[in-house]
Amino acid sequence: MNKNIKIYIAGHKGMVGSAIWRKLEAEGYTNLIGKASKELDLRDQQAVKRFFAEEKPEVVIDAAARVGGILANNDYPYQFLMENLQIQNNLIDEAHKTGVEKFIFLGSSCIYPKLAPQPLKEEYLLTDSLEATNQWYAIAKIAGVKACEALRKQFGKDYISLMPTNLYGTHDNFDLKTSHVLPAMIRKFHDAKENAHVPVELWGSGTPMREFLFVDDLADAVYFGLNNKLADNLYNIGTGTDLTIKELAELIQKTVGHKGEIIWDSSKPDGTPRKLMNVDKMKNAGWQASTTLEEGIKKTYQWFLQNNGKYKQVKL
Repeated sequence: MNKNIKIYIAGHKGMVGSAIWRKLEAEGYTNLIGKASKELDLRDQQAVKRFFAEEKPEVVIDAAARVGGILANNDYPYQFLMENLQIQNNLIDEAHKTGVEKFIFLGSSCIYPKLAPQPLKEEYLLTDSLEATNQWYAIAKIAGVKACEALRKQFGKDYISLMPTNLYGTHDNFDLKTSHVLPAMIRKFHDAKENAHVPVELWGSGTPMREFLFVDDLADAVYFGLNNKLADNLYNIGTGTDLTIKELAELIQKTVGHKGEIIWDSSKPDGTPRKLMNVDKMKNAGWQASTTLEEGIKKTYQWFLQNNGKYKQVKL
């Protein structure tokens, strides 16, 4: 792809969008566009229409979404459904109407049924019920996948959907009320270490299995998708390996250097028992992840330490 092509990265300030921006800059792309949410409200259809008319992007990468963990999804179901629908519908429709030929839509592995066979294959989409705690976000993302698929089918557009597994990395959200499990654990173990290694309480039983992908690997997959015409509309992006939440907690505890006890609150929900991605389709296309979980957690914790002023420490 021409290094001067005009690429709009929606959500370029977030963990995923900023990783994609860094990757493209490093590869020599010189015509990247990004707008902060205060400059462009992607939920506003007219604002998005004006933006496309003025900037005329040639490629769009949709890394913009309202995201959060189990607690946030459970507390704000309407916002997670409606705002994500508004954001992606405005971007996809305006990209189509203004002649954008290449569009990369990013979603999440939560689009797949809660009890689907493991590892999750792309064809399991819409074959059973979703996980109740994050169904609102999942339904919005499924609609985006299907919108891109419809444009491929009806208009021959090169619109693809990449579904990453659980993401983590630099520029993550470490707020304990709205963060995902891995950054929340980093924050909890760090604060506990700073408070004389007091015990850390974690939700659930620790038995569910989870897969984690370092965000720079997702950015690399997006770069691969930009520079290759992929045969299908939907691809899983992950490592193809998982571990228990208990094993994850112990790895993070070791990385952070916390010496205290871990207490599991089994009265809290576990969520999906297992969520491992089958990544054969993307691997066969020519891409696979390269960062180990241990290496990725170390990089993420180092970034957290360097930026810890942003996160008010909790007295435990």
